[in-house]
Amino acid sequence: MRAHPDFSERPVTPADSDFLFQVYASTRKQEVAAFGWPPGEIESFLRMQFDMRRRSYEMVFPDAIHSILLADGIDAGAGIVCRSDTQIRLVDGAFLPEFRNRGLGTRRLQRYISQAKAAGLPLRLSVMQGNPARRLYERLGFIAKSGDGLYTEMEYRGA
Repeated sequence: MRAHPDFSERPVTPADSDFLFQVYASTRKQEVAAFGWPPGEIESFLRMQFDMRRRSYEMVFPDAIHSILLADGIDAGAGIVCRSDTQIRLVDGAFLPEFRNRGLGTRRLQRYISQAKAAGLPLRLSVMQGNPARRLYERLGFIAKSGDGLYTEMEYRGA
C-alpha cells in the first residue's frame, strides 16, 4: 500500500458487521488487554461494548449515515456522520491500525470541513480526553467548546 493512499467511502452493508467489530475492537484492545483477562473474555466484553455503542448511536442519531472508509479501495475503517439543518456531526470514525497515520483521517475531515463551509453549518465532534486525534482536530481548525471531564466537544465553524 502506498504511503498516502486515496481516500473514499462507501455505505455500510449487512455483510460488513464483522469488519465493523474488528475496527471497533482495534481501538480498544490495548486498553482492555490491561485488564489481564483471557482472550475469550476480552472478545466477549468488546462485543458487548460494541453492541451497546451501536444501539446508543441508533437512538441518539437515528438518521446517521454509516460508512466504510476506504484506502485505495480497501476497507480500512468505519465512520458515522449525522447531518441536520443546524449542524454536521462526526459521530464516530476510526481506522484499523495499519491504516492510521497515512493522512486518511485528515482527508476525511477536510471533506466534511468543505461540506460544512458550503452549507454554512458548524461541523461538530466529541473527542475523549487524551485521545491523540485531538491534535489533528486542532490543527485543522476545530476549537474546544465544552467538556465534561471525559469528553471534549469540538467545533469547526463552516460559515
